[in-house]
Amino acid sequence: MRTGNEPTTARSPLRMRLWLSLWGLAWTVFGVTAFAVNGRTGWAAVCGGLLALVLVDLCVVVHRLRQGPHYQPGRSVPPYEPDHGTRGKGPPPGTP
Repeated sequence: MRTGNEPTTARSPLRMRLWLSLWGLAWTVFGVTAFAVNGRTGWAAVCGGLLALVLVDLCVVVHRLRQGPHYQPGRSVPPYEPDHGTRGKGPPPGTP
């Protein structure tokens, strides 16, 4: 939960992660094919495992980018109301 006193520039670098995932995707595909062609099945399997991790990260990044400003709020989105610790402890403050 946000309390409102986080830095205003704290944002998730999803676009940077997208480009880094695409860069990693290109290198792992290259590694899998290069090692498979040269008969290095162990190294090809390692690159294949990395390829799976890169694909999962890429899917997560794309999913979060499509979520919109809820996960990447802009400067116009105010911080969430802080929890005052009164949940389940009676009426909210200021009520008679």
